[in-house]
Amino acid sequence: MNIARLRVLLAFSLLVNVGVLGAAAYRALATNDFPGLPRYLQLDGEQTKRWHEVEKNFLAQLGTNADSIRVHRDRMILAVFADTPDIAQIDAERAAIARLQDEQQKNVLQQLLAEREMLTADQRTRLARLLLDQPAGPSPIERLHRD
Repeated sequence: MNIARLRVLLAFSLLVNVGVLGAAAYRALATNDFPGLPRYLQLDGEQTKRWHEVEKNFLAQLGTNADSIRVHRDRMILAVFADTPDIAQIDAERAAIARLQDEQQKNVLQQLLAEREMLTADQRTRLARLLLDQPAGPSPIERLHRD
């Protein structure tokens, strides 16, 4: 091979490598992957350990509660659209959902208070800002009814 060909191949190879690196960088910047709260809050080793201990039960309760809400919601919807709606059943399902949502809110607040205790002032500020920045938009039902 002559030197001119080697230079062309080298230039081509460099362009391919730059393209691959550029694509990788673009993907890294374009994704909205949240690093997780421990990394986002820059918890140290002990804080991370405590965080996961406290979080484990909370997430289990949250999942169980969400499943229960979903069951009652589905029953309520089916009761509303039954051939003959059963107002007592609809009201019972609505009350069950309200009770479960109240429990869920209490669990979330207990979790936030437990997390607060293990965080530094700067970490608390970061977590509060993150929570305040979360969108509070229309519910899925509201979105379905919009034109």
